[in-house]
Amino acid sequence: YIEKKIVDEKRSPAAALHEIKKEGKEFTVTLSTNTIYSYIKKGIFLNITMEDLPEKKKQHKKKKVKVQKRVQAGDSISQRPEHIDFREEFGHWEMDTVVGPQGKSKKVMLVLTERKTRKEIIMELKRHTAAEVVKSLNKLERKWGKMFYKVFKTITVDNGSEFADFEGMEKAARRKGSRVKLYYCHPYSSCERGSNENQNRMIRRHVPKGTDFDTVSGDTVKQIEIWINNYPRRLFNYGTAEERFNEEMAKLEGC
Repeated sequence: YIEKKIVDEKRSPAAALHEIKKEGKEFTVTLSTNTIYSYIKKGIFLNITMEDLPEKKKQHKKKKVKVQKRVQAGDSISQRPEHIDFREEFGHWEMDTVVGPQGKSKKVMLVLTERKTRKEIIMELKRHTAAEVVKSLNKLERKWGKMFYKVFKTITVDNGSEFADFEGMEKAARRKGSRVKLYYCHPYSSCERGSNENQNRMIRRHVPKGTDFDTVSGDTVKQIEIWINNYPRRLFNYGTAEERFNEEMAKLEGC
């Protein structure tokens, strides 16, 4: 059971143990999270190695530092209202791109993560460009209709060239004026989009670095999104992002 959860369903040891309780299963042996890690290291599990675990220790290698310039226009995260930092208000998102090998993959994943509920939205971009990002936000706005303006209050992004068109990202496609407020992180400050970074690691469980995204189907991308949103999280006492998001949506629809 544990091997299947970790290898096939890409659960962490803690999540696998929680699902034993959730599903009401009973085994003759009871294990703790630490015991599972110990057994994996000792090779007691026949079909699990340390490589199968979602979080492995990283080996830090020296890399050439690329200069990341601040966009010429657009508000800095320093100007973002302080209350957003506390994740108590629904509707504030982080946005990033997950890319394939440079020079090989043209397609890119545009990912949005809601800061309070950790709800994940993954959209495919045909090209890694600012124009494609704006098109995707236009599509998202049309999909959500009037609810878009309640669900998407702010979006925080990094300084990548794909996010350079802040006016295009903010401008509404189905009404006059703006649709959302954009904020830009400080250069080299991925921690300012911590939710994005954590969710991106979850995506990489399914499409490891080096994967040519041109070979990844739209159905696969959708399944990854569903998997992330229904993953049991310790943060929510092993509830899911989908459950938390639906609770917030029910509040909005009840207003």
